[in-house]
Amino acid sequence: MIAALLLTLLAAGCTGGGGPEPGSGSSSPSGRGAGAKVLAVKIDNVRPARPQTGLDRADIVYVEQVEAGLSRLLAVYSSAVPPVIGPVRSARETDLELLRQFDRPVLAFSGAQSRLLPAIERAPLDAVPPSVAPRAYVREPGRPAPHNLYLRAERIPYAAPGSQAVEALGLRFGPAPEGGTAVESRTVRFPSARTSFTWSAGQERWLISMDGSAARTSEGERLGAATVIVQEVTVRPSSFGDRSGNNTPFTETVGSGTAQVLRDGRTYEARWSRPSADADTRFTTPDGRRIDLAEGPLWIVYEAR
Repeated sequence: MIAALLLTLLAAGCTGGGGPEPGSGSSSPSGRGAGAKVLAVKIDNVRPARPQTGLDRADIVYVEQVEAGLSRLLAVYSSAVPPVIGPVRSARETDLELLRQFDRPVLAFSGAQSRLLPAIERAPLDAVPPSVAPRAYVREPGRPAPHNLYLRAERIPYAAPGSQAVEALGLRFGPAPEGGTAVESRTVRFPSARTSFTWSAGQERWLISMDGSAARTSEGERLGAATVIVQEVTVRPSSFGDRSGNNTPFTETVGSGTAQVLRDGRTYEARWSRPSADADTRFTTPDGRRIDLAEGPLWIVYEAR
């Protein structure tokens, strides 16, 4: 279904209907996204939302805990942007602090709680939900709502600058540090979700599994990461919740703590530090040396400590 949707959008020049209910604003909001270094898209990650589309093209993918112990993804694009990305879901308070590391990014999301909307408006980012750019979103009829909303990225005012998002984050690619421990796999568990990474020497990637099943693209290819960072953080209750009465957890990405960096079939003990919301996150060895990344996609998983 998703492959057919992609072909249809490309053939139609991405002008087809069938999107969400019209909202206020135009399909190309003036001034939004001009000069932005990255595009961030909030992506669904429950079973009915898989396989996702465009996730394999992301430079960075963050795995966050949301209500009821489930996971949701924040995909960050800079070097290239696929024509269709999704399924797109709603933003969370965690995203606002996390994205302060980037220089006024564009954030695509399906919506947010009414109490959170003022904070999104005040945040140093360009918010592009369907209410702002209704023609940039389309619903896939072969999937149940709300897991069927997709972004047509060329319909928002963002053009990939060609640089890697990791550079905007203050990281760089380079050789692995000395030492480390050989490891075949690593799993991060949330209360109701788990994400696993298994090293493939042949593909030189950490192959990704979600909730015990191989994670694939909408074309059937395995999702993989060149570098995986498991960042141990504080996950605490927030003042927000969902309609079922579940509290929305807030992931604290400002501060410091321990981490594990997985690359080249090895794991390295690390420290992370982000002194303020405007600062980049630094990943170093325990003795303070910077840890560089393997060339390719970076996945960062926030594990509660």
